[in-house]
Amino acid sequence: MLVDDDKPFLTRLGRAMTSRGFNVITAQSVDEAMATVKSAPPAFAVVDMRLEDGSGLDVVSALAEARPEARVIMLTGYGNLTTAVTAVKLGAIDYLSKPADTDEIYDALMAEAGDRPDPPENPMSADRVKWEHIHRVYELCDRNVSETARRLNMHRRTLQRILAKRAPR
Repeated sequence: MLVDDDKPFLTRLGRAMTSRGFNVITAQSVDEAMATVKSAPPAFAVVDMRLEDGSGLDVVSALAEARPEARVIMLTGYGNLTTAVTAVKLGAIDYLSKPADTDEIYDALMAEAGDRPDPPENPMSADRVKWEHIHRVYELCDRNVSETARRLNMHRRTLQRILAKRAPR
């Protein structure tokens, strides 16, 4: 089960996990995810921390109760130590910061207890991470350049130049 309110990310991750052999169920809200957990608790879940209608921690907790052996990964763009500890206490096996790539997520889901996944062969460059973050905030601001620039604390014209460029490798 994949739970995230970022539709493009959810679609990409869903396709990637399907190609790796998972039967993917997606949810874009806490309510959708809770309904899935109640009807058919999944063995694997990737859950975003902040959703429009609540916290992904509620989903992690419900899934741990419904299916204690489930392997849950918590994703967030707003990572901090307190929420990571809380997620693990509630039943998550790992906590990854966005933007996490599919290989990282897959490796974390498949890791044995106590094992740490190997570092990625080709991690995203710092420029790519910055580009991904800027575009994520841009999408969350309903593609409003002025609002995005304000939230990112950057000049509007600088943001427009960045948005006009292709993604770095």
